[in-house]
Amino acid sequence: MTTLITGATGRLGSRILAHTLTRLPADCVAVSVRDPEKAAGLGVEVRRGDFDGPLGDAFAGVETLLMVSVDGPDDVRIARHLAAVRAAADAGVRRIVYTSVTDADTSPLGLARVHKETEDAIRATGIPFTFLRNGMYHENFLPHGPGPIVTAAGDGRIATASRDDLALAAAVVLAGEGHENAVYELTGARAWTFDELAALAGTTHERVTPEERVAGLEGLGLPGFAAELLADIEVNIGRGVLAEVRPDLEKLIGRTPTGIEDALKG
Repeated sequence: MTTLITGATGRLGSRILAHTLTRLPADCVAVSVRDPEKAAGLGVEVRRGDFDGPLGDAFAGVETLLMVSVDGPDDVRIARHLAAVRAAADAGVRRIVYTSVTDADTSPLGLARVHKETEDAIRATGIPFTFLRNGMYHENFLPHGPGPIVTAAGDGRIATASRDDLALAAAVVLAGEGHENAVYELTGARAWTFDELAALAGTTHERVTPEERVAGLEGLGLPGFAAELLADIEVNIGRGVLAEVRPDLEKLIGRTPTGIEDALKG
């Protein structure tokens, strides 16, 4: 009975695979990637799977599919996700685990639309599912050099979690039982502000407007859609949208999630 992980050479997918292989035999695990050469040496079956192309061969014989959400503009992401969901249903996949986002069905976050439409499509198949509604990653907010931390988040708090802890939670679900049709809201153990993060990092927090933030991110080379997405996340942090601490991550991994302080040290 094969468990297949998509995007297994990515930053999240690779960690999910590593944790999964401590819980399932390698001959029961496969990965689906765009470029199989990049997956050489993973120690599991490698299948070519491009969400922009046919996926029938990649999903054939799969019992449990872990579908890691892809990057790109919203409409592109939705089209790719819906194609993968259709392919999974056509291939007879018996369980879909999907990496979603916090409160996907109700969140004002711009990126929530992608995940809500994907969740709705998965539900419509009738296939048992598990939605891993991941909060924001610590790693997305850590300073990467000297200078102030610049955000449009104001005094808002955010309950981030480490990418590795979220990957571990996914592996626990893949290897375990009793997760059918479950929705897990996965956050860190406490919510922090960017002023607190700046103090921990020995720097300052520079507050800017959303427009200034988009312009600054584009100036760093980010495409417009990505700059707007990140600025939107920060604006919603300022509104308290991502401040709630949930217990699901701690319950799944069996310990207190790694804190932002430890992420800074790492």
